[in-house]
Amino acid sequence: QVQLVESGGGLVQPGGSLRLSCAASGIVFNAYAMGWYRLAPGKQRELVAGITSGGTTNYADSVKGRFTISRDNTKNTVYLQMNSLKPEDTAVYYCNAEYGTAYWGQGTQVTVSS
Repeated sequence: QVQLVESGGGLVQPGGSLRLSCAASGIVFNAYAMGWYRLAPGKQRELVAGITSGGTTNYADSVKGRFTISRDNTKNTVYLQMNSLKPEDTAVYYCNAEYGTAYWGQGTQVTVSS
């Protein structure tokens, strides 16, 4: 069946970097748009970054210039490189795959704190 498995979260100091990975199985990966969402306590879920099957990317204004989404279709994996992290980036980050039907990963915690 369909599985999206995130990894790479953790605790990092402000200004630090993390790279999140999402490994997909059970889908024709290259047909799907992929995205990273985040959910922080007391806030709405927001789209952080998205990448189409053709490689076009888009970002939330709050992360533009700091985060980079990419995909490796040979590995069925999407990445989120996060640089210059801020405390307000603290959230659970979720991987999403969409091609008519949307699938979600279990989430990985990112905590930015000194």
